[in-house]
Amino acid sequence: MKDTNQETQADSASSYTWTNPLAAWGTATVNEKVPSIHVPDPADVWRQTTAFKVKTYLVGRLKYFIVWPTHRKRTWNRLRWWPTRRNILNIRAHYNPKTDVSEKKILDRRPIYWLFALIAMLVGPLVFPDNQMNALLTAGATFGIFAAINICWTLIIGTAGIFSLASYAVVGTAAFVTSLLSVQYGVPWFALPFIGAVIGLLFGGLIALPALRLDGFYFALLTLGLNELFRVFFTTSKQFGSASGGLYGADSFISEAWSPMTQSVVAYYSSFLLMFATLFLFRFINGKQLGRVLRMAPEKREAFAAACGVDYRRARITIFMLTSIALGFIGGFYAAQYRGVAYAIFDFNTVLLGLAMITIGGIGKAEGAVLGTLIVIFMRDVLIEWGPWRYVGIGMAMLLVVLFLNNGYFGIRKQFNAWRAKKRGEWRSVRAEKGGEVLPEEATEIRDKDSIYFRRFDKMQRDYLKTLISPQIIEEHRRQPLGQHSEALERVLLYFRRAKMDDKYALHRAGPNGPYKIIAFSGSRGVSPRLVDDREFPTLDEAYHGIFMRRVHDLMES
Repeated sequence: MKDTNQETQADSASSYTWTNPLAAWGTATVNEKVPSIHVPDPADVWRQTTAFKVKTYLVGRLKYFIVWPTHRKRTWNRLRWWPTRRNILNIRAHYNPKTDVSEKKILDRRPIYWLFALIAMLVGPLVFPDNQMNALLTAGATFGIFAAINICWTLIIGTAGIFSLASYAVVGTAAFVTSLLSVQYGVPWFALPFIGAVIGLLFGGLIALPALRLDGFYFALLTLGLNELFRVFFTTSKQFGSASGGLYGADSFISEAWSPMTQSVVAYYSSFLLMFATLFLFRFINGKQLGRVLRMAPEKREAFAAACGVDYRRARITIFMLTSIALGFIGGFYAAQYRGVAYAIFDFNTVLLGLAMITIGGIGKAEGAVLGTLIVIFMRDVLIEWGPWRYVGIGMAMLLVVLFLNNGYFGIRKQFNAWRAKKRGEWRSVRAEKGGEVLPEEATEIRDKDSIYFRRFDKMQRDYLKTLISPQIIEEHRRQPLGQHSEALERVLLYFRRAKMDDKYALHRAGPNGPYKIIAFSGSRGVSPRLVDDREFPTLDEAYHGIFMRRVHDLMES
């Protein structure tokens, strides 16, 4: 019985002996066999990992795309919005990360939405209820003109980055001057918009000069003062109808012989065409070189743009002048449609309502200007039975946008996606184990599947190496940092050696014979390593062991 126990212990001791693989060829220069601690089978970790199933949840994206197979045909389209460089439909081909099938989908569906919205505006008079037909047509005509003004204003504030409050001053000045020319000198209606464009050019040149030296809040104060100055001038001038509250009697393309319903329909569709023309102007400026230049020089980054050779001041002034011409054209059109103009176009309440329109929809977006104008005009001119409460409603809508939204109603989608990605990351961090393994939901979003398999393999390898860390191998490394080691220590050291350069530990020698300090590489070319701590090691072996202990600590904490 005693002999049997001794044989069993001998067999057990021999199973914990590491054999140098070079000994089979007789090329082992050191020991052929080294005693080793018990080394588990690496396959056990694989079996445990594959047996564990993570509980998954259905996580949708709230993005509904029309996807169709590519059939190995052309996956992109050169058809663009003339004269810009933007594609009509942004179609991109990709491999579905879930099915690995080549597909095509429309990334930017805004042109489709614009098409439906414009068609709805065109057929609107055909579906309006009879009892509200006149009110809706009148509100629609007002909406078209104000939407055109706000689209131009969005170009100034959003694209050009000039916080001007003189847009309605340009429109009002052009409307009053063209009305005066038509009343006193008989200028026909078709010439009024073009005369207004010339007035807008002169007005824009007047207020563009201070824009070269003023910025932000100070330029806003200047333009607000100019708006009030021109309002006082026209309201106190007898020549411009101070006694009648405005100047009327200009020539118009809407004949007084027509029925009131016909006049309302013509005014509605003419305002729609004006808004469509300003949308084309927005696309022409924002999608061409001017818009791209100013997107490179946003607020507080002008110095970077100037260093790159971008003349952002010239681009801003150019956009300001073009929009001033457009605003003057709108002023002449306003006088030709309404046979004159009232002082309300200059009113400070009108400026505030205009600010509410572009703020509610979203500054910098044409669709935001149109939607904000639609909401405000509908509440002001259609919901008349609400009385003064409709202005409270406009104020509440603007207040909610300022408090809870980043960029108007058209910024909700982007803001919601950012919030949802943050929450999704928080949920995953709660469920995920430390170590970098990929969750099933996250794996579908990673295109490079090799990185998924590597992270899973690295996770399993670290789990396996944690079982090898023991006081025996730590003491073994302390006695002999370099040279031949046992199988357990050798497996751990091989993993440490193949680590990436990012934050990889190294030694810094202060003098010819030491002392040594531990540093960590940055992993970026040109960036110097960082000092890990101030501890000094007198000998090289102690420094090697210090690095080993730090790596062991990082491994156990991973």
